[in-house]
Amino acid sequence: MSTAPYRDPSRPVDERVEDLVARMTLAEKAGQLFHTMLTMNGDGTLAEATDGPFPRQGTTELVAGGHLTHFNLVGRYGTRETAEWVNRLQALAADTRLGIPVTLSTDPRHSFTDNPGAGFGSGAFSAWPEPLGLAAIGEPELVERFGDTVRREYLAVGLRVALHPQIDLATEPRRARQSGTFGSSAEVTSALVRAYIRGLQGPRLGPRSVAAMVKHFPGGGPQRDGEDPQFPHGKEQIYPGGMRDHHLAPFRAAVEAGCSQVMPYYGLPIGVDGWEEVGFGFNRDVLTGLLRERLGFDGIVCTDWGLLTDARIGGETHQAHAWGVEHLTVAERAAKALDAGADQFGGEQCPEVIVELVRSGRITEERVDASVRRLLREKFVLGLFEKRYVDPDRAEETVGASEFTALGEAAQRRSLTVLTNHSLLPLTDRPNLYVEGVGAQTASLYGNVVADPAHADVAVLRLRTPHEERPGFSESFFHSGSLAFDEERLKDILALLAAVPTLVCVNLERPAVLPEIAANAAALIADYGASDTALLDVAFGRARAEGRLPFELPRSMAAVEASRPGVPNDTADPVFPYGHGLAL
Repeated sequence: MSTAPYRDPSRPVDERVEDLVARMTLAEKAGQLFHTMLTMNGDGTLAEATDGPFPRQGTTELVAGGHLTHFNLVGRYGTRETAEWVNRLQALAADTRLGIPVTLSTDPRHSFTDNPGAGFGSGAFSAWPEPLGLAAIGEPELVERFGDTVRREYLAVGLRVALHPQIDLATEPRRARQSGTFGSSAEVTSALVRAYIRGLQGPRLGPRSVAAMVKHFPGGGPQRDGEDPQFPHGKEQIYPGGMRDHHLAPFRAAVEAGCSQVMPYYGLPIGVDGWEEVGFGFNRDVLTGLLRERLGFDGIVCTDWGLLTDARIGGETHQAHAWGVEHLTVAERAAKALDAGADQFGGEQCPEVIVELVRSGRITEERVDASVRRLLREKFVLGLFEKRYVDPDRAEETVGASEFTALGEAAQRRSLTVLTNHSLLPLTDRPNLYVEGVGAQTASLYGNVVADPAHADVAVLRLRTPHEERPGFSESFFHSGSLAFDEERLKDILALLAAVPTLVCVNLERPAVLPEIAANAAALIADYGASDTALLDVAFGRARAEGRLPFELPRSMAAVEASRPGVPNDTADPVFPYGHGLAL
């Protein structure tokens, strides 16, 4: 029996794609247009139940019944269990009529953020600072090395698409998702995204690549009041500074660097000449006119998650993120997104809608084929038809390997940014240490830990950027609103600073408002994801902090509220300007 041309690796990719598309039913094609979330059981078996924070159809139903072959793995699991689950999933796909392999994607897994809607703590993977910390170092060679580390660890467990890098510019100080960016500079972000894509994909996309899905096109920084368009009250994206093209610069760099995929954001552009006021995933002016035609992107466009249907997440009903087209039916939304230029629907699993759109004549099968070709082509280029399985033993050797762990730890130290130092640092000998927010066991390796500040020579205080608590499972993870410490908390902090010379370290997931702390701390350091050991090594002169602020730190919330969301570093009289950092 002869081998089908699409299964023959000696044939050109385009020939294999055409052969496979010609063999597919409409239902099988429709399944390719969905890229939904999938969980696994902790023991590495396939999850068939529909409970949990992200209830979905069972795995077998999605693969064998719905013909889906693109999945976003949600949750943290053991390395061997993940590898074994991937092999079980790929075996399930291999047993389908055409045996199309699964493409698995993931949100970031190499830093300190733990937000089920945006990224996962590193767990077994090597731990690095957030992208903001890489921007604080500002070294493309390091970012390429980071991308290569991500590539090697992802490949080991069968993850082939990175739902990152996030290359929005951090131009609205209140925005929740700044820690995943490379800061407020378009120039720095452009240089670092090129390096990151080289690290993930290599010189060109191939069997040893992880495909990069850059987001959130055309730049998710200019959100009104810094609210996130994942939620209805944050849907509006505005450009009062007239800098729309400024936010495009990193995406132009990413396209030139050969990124394989692009994710448009949820945002609804308001008052932008030439752009329809509908969410970017439905916006033909943006996806076809800007991304395809002006920037020349010919890869996969995958919408952000949940544009079509309402969903149950964490026990809550979440409205579809169909901003500007809320009045349309699910089928009409899908048709509008395809008309706009989208290839795939993130976080959705309703291929029957596409089948009906074609049968009704609203969408042609040729239009579906155009997207299916792009999606299948990437599978062939990634070598998934030839090598879909992974080696669990090799996975355990690779994920969290000492080489990668050491690189991540060194980056944590380098990224720390010394904002002030009033002759406190470096610390010497073994002082009596009072610590808050620092593990006492770790601190005991550097000094004598005491329980009362009155008995301390030095205090070390770790803080996080303030935020307003928001109701609901999902929104509680997105830290939004005020950047200033409330009156009671600030009073307690200042009392400690008055009682003992204090090193304050603030985790800058957003630009904190801290003029009083800056004025009264004996030393002030910013971190973007760093262990206690990394901080104390710098404090005691065992490592060098090299970071420079990737955005300015505002003086007040009034200054933040008066700034323009799309304009970088636009607050009046900041406490620390962009790029500030002292040598230590």
